Amino acid sequence: MSEAKISSIAVLGLGGVGELAAILLHESGFKVTGIDLKAPDRELPFEVVTASAESAAELAKVLKGNDAVLSCLPYEFNKEVARIACELELYYFDLTEDVPTKEAILELAKKSQKLMAPQCGLAPGFVGIVGAHLAEQFEEIRSIKLRVGALPQHPTGLLAYSFNWSPEGVVNEYLNDCEVIEDGEQKWTSPMEWVETVYVNGERLEAFTTSGGLGTMCDTYHGRIENLDYKTMRYPGHARLMNFFFHELLMREDRALAGKILKNAKPPVDEDVVHIHVSAEGMQDGRLSRKEFVRSYFPIKINGRAWRAISWTTSSSVCAVIELVSNGKLPDKGFLRQEHVSLEDFFATTNGSRYAG
Repeated sequence: MSEAKISSIAVLGLGGVGELAAILLHESGFKVTGIDLKAPDRELPFEVVTASAESAAELAKVLKGNDAVLSCLPYEFNKEVARIACELELYYFDLTEDVPTKEAILELAKKSQKLMAPQCGLAPGFVGIVGAHLAEQFEEIRSIKLRVGALPQHPTGLLAYSFNWSPEGVVNEYLNDCEVIEDGEQKWTSPMEWVETVYVNGERLEAFTTSGGLGTMCDTYHGRIENLDYKTMRYPGHARLMNFFFHELLMREDRALAGKILKNAKPPVDEDVVHIHVSAEGMQDGRLSRKEFVRSYFPIKINGRAWRAISWTTSSSVCAVIELVSNGKLPDKGFLRQEHVSLEDFFATTNGSRYAG
């Protein structure tokens, strides 16, 4: 058995996802150092250091000596964290859905001595792994459609939503242009458009374009596919209300205020659900066929503590990728495209196995 490539890892940001990711990595045998702006209000099974992500010198000091870093910070911090990781020759992982951040890390990876792996969460991340797994079973691929919805199980009000994920990230996804492949052409389209009806386990949902969920898949599949897109799933009527909020009320002009208003109106709930609806179509053995991966994930208990579905699915995905890098199943350097991760290998990891159940 080969020696682990990663033994120590720093986890930046101990929010709902970051704290769980750090716990899962600790339980998987890694030496974990949690880094946050303030000390935790509960005892954690790993060392915690307080530091500010706004100080590059402070970050470099606390990251030095680790083999890797996982950023669970808001996306606007990740370019700088990735730059520091590159300078310190650390493996880099994050959960960002932000396209400019991904592009900046892609450039850093050209000179990095260690693997740089952004977009390792749920979407982008796990759904891209699933989409590629389905698509690569065809001789010719016609389409890949990725649909994800992180929702309250018991919605209230017209918006029928709760901000269990970062409000800054949701606003970013709702307002930034979306990369797609349509009729073989790689292009950009507006967010919160192309509304369609999707059913998951008999429940009617709507899906619409949002930014960042495809990661690098457009570059990977351009020239090989007719149609490729990512959409967010919500309860019916959500897209219409959000378009009214952002565009008719002009809340798009103040993203920070928009996020504050939305989170105040629709705070997080404990009983959430993550719906995944991934499909691919193409030619197999001379016949047109369609393959699907449709699942609903609910809160689970880990070491006696309940964790929201969005927290454990996101944390488990990035921790599974870290396991694969550490055990040599993934490249040691360069830039990791999530669609190049084997779904079989992913499910075989300690953390990826939660998705397979």
